[in-house]
Amino acid sequence: MLRSMTGFGRATVGNESLNVTVEIKSVNHRYFEFSARMPRAYQFLEEKLKAFCQKQISRGKIELSVFVEELTDNSTEVVVNHTYAKAFIKALKNLSKEYKIKNDLKVSSLVNNSEIFKLRKNALPDEVVEEVVLEALGEAVNAFIAMRETEGARLKNDVLSRANTILSKVALVEEHSPETVKAYRERLEAKIKELLENAQVDEQRLITETAIFADKVAVDEETVRLRSHIKQLETLLESAEPIGKKLDFIVQEMNRETNTIGSKSQNIEIAHIVVDIKSEIEKIREQIQNIE
Repeated sequence: MLRSMTGFGRATVGNESLNVTVEIKSVNHRYFEFSARMPRAYQFLEEKLKAFCQKQISRGKIELSVFVEELTDNSTEVVVNHTYAKAFIKALKNLSKEYKIKNDLKVSSLVNNSEIFKLRKNALPDEVVEEVVLEALGEAVNAFIAMRETEGARLKNDVLSRANTILSKVALVEEHSPETVKAYRERLEAKIKELLENAQVDEQRLITETAIFADKVAVDEETVRLRSHIKQLETLLESAEPIGKKLDFIVQEMNRETNTIGSKSQNIEIAHIVVDIKSEIEKIREQIQNIE
């Protein structure tokens, strides 16, 4: 199914030791680009998380966030630096005695001293952490892909609609193209008669000149190729594989054929139609920039 490169997914998984919430979001990018934000103690998982995502996501700038809440009572421990505490208290007592200052030292006086009290995290086993984080990531990625597919379906419908509009415009080009040659022949014949003062026109020469002109302004090959490119576009939109880069190439070719039609055309109606086709192609180009 066609996927957009824009998406978001979120999931929370927990056990008796911890709750893990994973968020994944992405925006357009030519290639796969990955970045992750998570607690320092869990950064050993980053490469595994990247590999997990890369198996299911081919393009896009991926931003992953991992939030962890540890539930065990012994997950955090306050450690006292007794050596430093003894030296600190002894220094305060000496200070009080030396300068005859009242010694009002209390335990609360020591709380803010970061050299005495240290927080120590009692890390959970890596395999416990990995299991929960990967489960949360799996659920988040599933939600993320579902959103990408929903947006992809919308993009597909829009591109198909514009492709059909282009086909209708191509039919108009094919309808008006013979009129260009006919009008040229009539103008050429009238000009020759005017120059020769209504003398007999050399029919064979007129046919030859008209044929040369018709060959110069013929757009049959371009319209056939344009129709072929649109058929390829429609076929790719049904593919289950990532197609963004292929679509970009096809749109370039569609634009090339349209420019050639415009440069050959000497018909004002066709010129206007070409402008309309180029406008639709540009809108398709904008849309496929968001397709994986």
